[in-house]
Formats: sequence, structure tokens, C-alpha cells
Amino acid sequence: MPHDDALRNQLINLLRESHAHAGFDKAVMGIPADKMGVRPSGLPHSAWELLEHIRLAQHDIVEFSESAKYEPRNFPDDYWPASPAPVNAGDWEKSVQSVLADRGAFIELLQDPTRDLYEPFPWGEGQTLLREALLIADHNAYHVGEMVLVRRLLGVWPG
Repeated sequence: MPHDDALRNQLINLLRESHAHAGFDKAVMGIPADKMGVRPSGLPHSAWELLEHIRLAQHDIVEFSESAKYEPRNFPDDYWPASPAPVNAGDWEKSVQSVLADRGAFIELLQDPTRDLYEPFPWGEGQTLLREALLIADHNAYHVGEMVLVRRLLGVWPG
């Protein structure tokens, strides 16, 4: 398809860049360890819970997109952390790096010209690589927005 490369590039840009809103990289940078697990009054999630949810959901989408060997998880238990706070501050950075690594793995799928953006996965129910790319972008943007709100309410948002 003549515009396939252009679409792939736009999808990759959508996953990497923030454009009209705060991006993942800014949302996770510089949060104090003592604020990572705090749920602001009236909100259901801490920044840690949102980060882990992004990580777990994105990892699931990447695994699903890569192979018919995908094993479905249980919602919501397998998509949210058990605790509102990380065990230690290093867990935050590990989670961030995992999100970035999975984002990179998905981008590799998008860059693979043998992967058809529009062909439904044989192991799915009509899902395509294009749909999964849009799902990651939409899902992550939604929860990054929540993370920004949490950080603002905790007084630790830089912008």
C-alpha cells in the first residue's frame, strides 16, 4: 500500500511523542519516592498504580500482538498492582524501563514490513496491528493524564 510507510511512521510518532498533552516520559520523571504510592483524596489510584497499570496492560497488548501463544489474563487482577505503593523506589525505575522496552518492542512490530497493519490476527477476534497500536496510544494517554492529575494534587507536577 502506498501510504503504509507513512501510517507506520505516524503510529510510531504517536507512541513516542506527546504533542498536544503531557507524555509518558514527563509524567514519570522526578516524582519523589514518598509520593509514588499516595492516593490523593477522592481519587482511586496512586501514581504507582497508574504506572504499573500502564506497564501491565501494554505488556499484555505487546504479547498478544506478537504471537498466537498469548495467554489471556484476568481483568482486573492481572492488570493492576496489589499495593498502592512500590516496595522500594527502585521498583519505579524498573517499571518505567519496562514500559519503554515494551514500547520499543511494539514499535519493532510496526517497523516490520512483513506485518500487515490491517490483517486480523488469526488468534484474535478481529484485532489488527493497527488497532493494537491505537489501543496502546489511547490507553497510555488516558492513564498518563490521570498520573498528571495525581501529581498536581500531590503538589509534585513540574509544569
